[in-house]
Amino acid sequence: MKPRHFTVAITGASGVAYGLRVVEELLRGGARVSLLISEAGFAVLRQECGLDLGGSPAEILDRVRSYMGLPGELLSYYELGDLFAPIASGSSAPDAMLVVPCSMGTLSRISCGNSGNLLERAADVMLKEGRPLVLVPRETPFNAIHLEHMLKLARLGVRIVPAMPGFYHNPETIQDLVDFVAGKVLDAVQVEHTLFTRWGSRQ
Repeated sequence: MKPRHFTVAITGASGVAYGLRVVEELLRGGARVSLLISEAGFAVLRQECGLDLGGSPAEILDRVRSYMGLPGELLSYYELGDLFAPIASGSSAPDAMLVVPCSMGTLSRISCGNSGNLLERAADVMLKEGRPLVLVPRETPFNAIHLEHMLKLARLGVRIVPAMPGFYHNPETIQDLVDFVAGKVLDAVQVEHTLFTRWGSRQ
């Protein structure tokens, strides 16, 4: 059986640790991952995680693999200008796409069908092919424009999973909070995990 294939995009919203954790768990589970990172996403990775991924696509891929500490055969990286990447076409569409975290600018462009780069085009492919698309907005407070775009996308079948960690699992560390949100993202695409204790399982 072929491994499931996911596109994971990291944009410039705060909370890039959520995206890294999702990628890590998908790879641990044997899934293929096509990774996209926006220009602002690179800046936030440096700011929040101390992760400098500058360089060629091959160098970026090597640094991500090293950071994860996992075999990288199932991980690919594409630049946003690479519109010849397989994920730019419905004929090679992945099983699902996750934008973690999703900036409001990215959400707006996806909502409006603006396919100006590979990230936006890959999201448009998910919509036109009727495949799962999950957006993880990390913004507060939301304004009416943000909410209108989220409602529009939700009505099209997009899963909106805000980066809102719960506390019923009694988190003790920041990583526990990151794991909760990452687990909810994986739940949205039916990927099994043990990242947090589910409600009622302590009883």
